[in-house]
Amino acid sequence: MSGPLTVLTTTGSRPAAEALARSAVADRLAACAQIEGPVTSVYRWNGEIQTDEEWRVLYKTTTSRYPALESHIRATHPYDTPEIIATGITHGSAEYLRWLAEETTQAPNTTGDATP
Repeated sequence: MSGPLTVLTTTGSRPAAEALARSAVADRLAACAQIEGPVTSVYRWNGEIQTDEEWRVLYKTTTSRYPALESHIRATHPYDTPEIIATGITHGSAEYLRWLAEETTQAPNTTGDATP
C-alpha cells in the first residue's frame, strides 16, 4: 500500500471548491474531500498585498495517486497558480486508512455505498 496523504488547495468560491472536490472523488484520485470556508487569505500577488475570501479543499489520497491528483487540480482549478500542498499521514485508524487506499484504487462502486 502506498502511504496516505492529505492534499490541500484553496479556491475563490464554494461552487469551485465543490467542483474540485467532486471531480477528484469521482475520478478516484481522492477517497474524499472536505470543504471549509470561507477563510480569509492574505498574500502578496503581483507586488501587492491582497486579502480574499477563499474555500479550502482537503483531499485524502495516497502517494501513488498524488501525481494524477496534482495534474487534475492544475487542469481544473480556476487559479493560474493554485496552492497544492501535500502532507503525509503518519498515524490513523487502520480501518479508515484501508478504506482510503481501496477507494483510490478500486473500480467505481456502482451500489452507491460509501464510507466517509
